[in-house]
Amino acid sequence: MKYKLLALDMDGTLLNSQKKISPRTANAIDELSKRGIYVVTSTGRNLAEILDYREVLRAMHFGILISGGMVFDFKKDTPVKVHGVDEEKILQVIDFGLAERAMIHLHTVRHSIAREDDIQHMDAFDMGIYQDMFNRICVRCDDFKKFVREHPGEVIKVNLYHRDRISRDRNLARMEPLNLSISFAEANNLEASPANITKGSGLVELSEFLGLDISETVAIGDAHNDTEILQTAGLGIAMGNASDEIKKLADFVTLDNDSDGVAAAIEKFF
Repeated sequence: MKYKLLALDMDGTLLNSQKKISPRTANAIDELSKRGIYVVTSTGRNLAEILDYREVLRAMHFGILISGGMVFDFKKDTPVKVHGVDEEKILQVIDFGLAERAMIHLHTVRHSIAREDDIQHMDAFDMGIYQDMFNRICVRCDDFKKFVREHPGEVIKVNLYHRDRISRDRNLARMEPLNLSISFAEANNLEASPANITKGSGLVELSEFLGLDISETVAIGDAHNDTEILQTAGLGIAMGNASDEIKKLADFVTLDNDSDGVAAAIEKFF
């Protein structure tokens, strides 16, 4: 099969455990792009959260961002598709987060929004590795409901970072009746997106936009929020550091993210 598009998750996939992109992986992506293959990121991150990697990502024309909530054209600096969460559902999810003393994190097209006190105590939510980035890029907000009401239609995803698994599971049960797409990327988090919006739906939208058949696509990921894209792509590849659940649904398992698993997969299938 001659594949024409490669979609790469970031955390746990493209990025190693130090949140870096290795030279070997960066070179493999650059060479693939020079051959006319679309290389895109498929990540739960938004635009603000990928700025640290803009030099390596310069080879990418498009991105599936915010867990499929936005398909973005980097060259034109404009969204191709955007899917906002219903306002009343956002407000309910915020209430659930407040009830569990969770860290609330809102995603819009260009911004990350969080509370200052939570950012300074991200270790409490098993998110300490992201604290430096959040310090630099987040818009501070203490009244999330006010922000939502003053920015109608702008919130694309709500993240709740919990203090433990029990707290997370209580909110998972509370959110179940809301008919949202719920996924996990970190140990105790919940990601709430509009119904049926996933990285997989983002891949379908981007493929249609580019005139590609879905069978011509490859996706690589490691976490629960990569489930749909690995099942949707023509070839789904799990990282060696992925959970057994993700490995079982993939077509192939590559090396882990500290062993250039992405570069190894590119070398094998492209």
